[in-house]
Amino acid sequence: MDGKRVLVTGGAGFIGSNLANHLAADNDVIAIDDLYLGTPANLAEAVEFYDQSVLEEDLPADVDVLFHLAALSSRAMHEEDPARGVRVNVEGFVNVVEQVRETGCDTVIYASTSSIYGDQTEPSPESMEVEARTGYEASKLARERYAEYYQNFHGLSMAGMRFFSVYQGFSGAEEHKGEYANLIAQFAHQIANGERPDIWGDGTQTRDFTHVNDIVRGLELAADHELDGIYNLGTGESRSLNELVDRLNDVLGTDVEPTYSENTMKNYVHHTMADPSKMREETGWEPEIDFEDGLRRVCAPYLD
Repeated sequence: MDGKRVLVTGGAGFIGSNLANHLAADNDVIAIDDLYLGTPANLAEAVEFYDQSVLEEDLPADVDVLFHLAALSSRAMHEEDPARGVRVNVEGFVNVVEQVRETGCDTVIYASTSSIYGDQTEPSPESMEVEARTGYEASKLARERYAEYYQNFHGLSMAGMRFFSVYQGFSGAEEHKGEYANLIAQFAHQIANGERPDIWGDGTQTRDFTHVNDIVRGLELAADHELDGIYNLGTGESRSLNELVDRLNDVLGTDVEPTYSENTMKNYVHHTMADPSKMREETGWEPEIDFEDGLRRVCAPYLD
């Protein structure tokens, strides 16, 4: 994608800033963020930044493509204040799409979530039945339904991307997220500093860990191909948290044992695994950074 005017909501956050910085090489990129989970320090100088909420009027909406990544992106935030979760994740989505639609933008790529698949030890295709088990999942499903409306009623190109456990490491744009950062980033930082990472349960739960660079390529391809519908962005492979700790120790040259705590979280998703075949077939997208390479990238700054 090049020569486009692009708006990235949540653009100072983890995934948003990686996307905005990547696209800014060949496009005019605007990022908006209310700085709840983001920081302008994540952004390159070429990105035009506005400290704005997705709930505001008069957003910089005169664009060719909208990447809507802004969200309250954890279940805890929604359970603490369900009404705020709906306002940001659903009303905010509608508000931004309405504003860009009125300027003539007809290409929207937005973030959904893989957690709506529930526990899956086999690859999850987009066609499988899903349900909302948490307020966060309900908000993302509502977003998908509104996208159907905009596609069917207004003729917009609407692509919902279900992300699987996105990571980069604290040397990238994740550090500001703290306890909300991916477990790879958190565990790597703790182990490198001699701290024992705490695992909820017995550590056999698995995640389809997907590097942010692969997510960014997928988002750009979705815009290039003007995709419609729902797409998985994940590797199709899963690793347990026990294996994660073991492999981080191998890469860092450490021998730090985790601690284990009782997992009391209701409707906790124990296993995730993407079926990325639909995205591959329609765009040629393949994850390029495998688990071992990803861990080396995350750990490299601690080994300098």
